[in-house]
Amino acid sequence: MLIEVRQKDEICLVRCEGRLVTADHEYLHAKKDEIKGANCKKVLADFSEVPDIGSAGIGFIVGIYTSIKNSGGRFVLVGIGPRVREVLDITRVSKVIPLAADIASGLATLRDEGLAADPQNQG
Repeated sequence: MLIEVRQKDEICLVRCEGRLVTADHEYLHAKKDEIKGANCKKVLADFSEVPDIGSAGIGFIVGIYTSIKNSGGRFVLVGIGPRVREVLDITRVSKVIPLAADIASGLATLRDEGLAADPQNQG
């Protein structure tokens, strides 16, 4: 599992790679702190290289989403595959967290302040 955090303008790009099933909780906590410390009001999490997700990964996503939303920011999850989508649907996370098909549409969602991100917006 690898999580890279980059800041581009006012947006934090979080790229995740590998299975987020059995995870190093200290690593995930450190990455959440890194994202919070960047003071980004907009976060795009790219999961295109994540084939599977478990409770640790769900906790990671929800933790970031909650932190960003509570500070008045916006969060979008992009590039999820079929297995990750299935888990997000079963846990109903996909009903709350905005989804986009790819990075370009995710960035467009974050940049358009007038657009209410639709959790069902995955194409």
